[in-house]
Amino acid sequence: MPTLTTNPRARFDYSILETFEAGIVLFGHEAKAIKSNRVSLKGSYVTIKNNEAWLINVQISPYQPKNTPEEYDPTRSRKLLLHKKEISSLIGKTKQKGLTLVPLRVYTKHNRIKLEFALAKGKRKIDKREKIKKRETDRKIDRALRNKE
Repeated sequence: MPTLTTNPRARFDYSILETFEAGIVLFGHEAKAIKSNRVSLKGSYVTIKNNEAWLINVQISPYQPKNTPEEYDPTRSRKLLLHKKEISSLIGKTKQKGLTLVPLRVYTKHNRIKLEFALAKGKRKIDKREKIKKRETDRKIDRALRNKE
């Protein structure tokens, strides 16, 4: 499953509890644009309205800017394809305080474009600082071991 794009801030800003896979309803030129890596998950999120899952605020740049329809909106809401049982369980889980749905990556599976998103809980500033400190100490240890050799 080749990954087309990821959301690097997602794992830093949120602690991932559970992941899900969904198909995305796209236009033909959007699918081509995604396969040529013209997509950004920065600032995007998943929401549920009227028992349907929607991907909000994903930037899909035009595949061929001169051939793109004039009324094309690159950040339009896109419907996600999920089973009714999955949607109803997500509704129940997102009702809990502090839980949200965050897109993690877009990839292809059997020539179809899929979205991996997660049920996540936002990290506090303290947790982020601890992670940064741990990363820095690991780097120092690695440097010390390399210099010792």
